[in-house]
Amino acid sequence: MSDSQITIRLTSDEALVLSDWLEKLQMTDLSRVIDDPAVWSPIRRIAGTLNTTLPELFAADYGQRLDAARQRLRTENDWAR
Repeated sequence: MSDSQITIRLTSDEALVLSDWLEKLQMTDLSRVIDDPAVWSPIRRIAGTLNTTLPELFAADYGQRLDAARQRLRTENDWAR
């Protein structure tokens, strides 16, 4: 077994959008999406890390910030067209 770790770098927009998506994912019937219980470990670790490092999650204007982040990412990735 290896003790090596992987570091993933995200922009704050990417982290905010991913955090929202992971929250929705965890609230659904995941047996249709996740066929291996081992996948829960990294999902929970990533979601937990995002939840503790994103102050935007608790902002009064969270929805607006999330919408703006989504729009910037869509535009950046040329998916807005």
